[in-house]
Amino acid sequence: MEMDKEIIQHMSNPNNYGRIEDADSIGIGENPQNGEKVLVYIDVEKDCSGEYVIADIAFEAIACMTTVVAGSIITQEARDITFSKCEELISVTLGMLENVPPEEAACSEMVAVALKAAIDGYLLSQEKGEKQTLIYKIGHSCSPDKEFSIEPQEEKQCKNC
Repeated sequence: MEMDKEIIQHMSNPNNYGRIEDADSIGIGENPQNGEKVLVYIDVEKDCSGEYVIADIAFEAIACMTTVVAGSIITQEARDITFSKCEELISVTLGMLENVPPEEAACSEMVAVALKAAIDGYLLSQEKGEKQTLIYKIGHSCSPDKEFSIEPQEEKQCKNC
């Protein structure tokens, strides 16, 4: 019951939903099958040991509510952690999705790969000296593997016609 309340909270008032103007990096996760997208915006700082930390994070989604809930949860977890911890978060998230039906995994995968694209884009930007926006496409599909068709039905005549 408590989990349901938390999910409803993420649905009705998602954490970190929106955009960061002039973000240090923007990563995009995309479903090539249906065009849904997640954009993850990050601002980055270095901690006292010199590691990159996600100081601020936001996301936008042109996708279903499950994607918004996943974005809310994943960005909440990614805030104020180092890139290396964030890579672990992404890895664990993607690992958990291996046991979920592909059509259910696609939404969360899109958020995880958008976050990965934001991190990789930031590192590439540091290397090249100019902002790089990366787009990573998901491997799962929102549609079940099964194909289905509706068999044509015979028209039935009304007895009174």
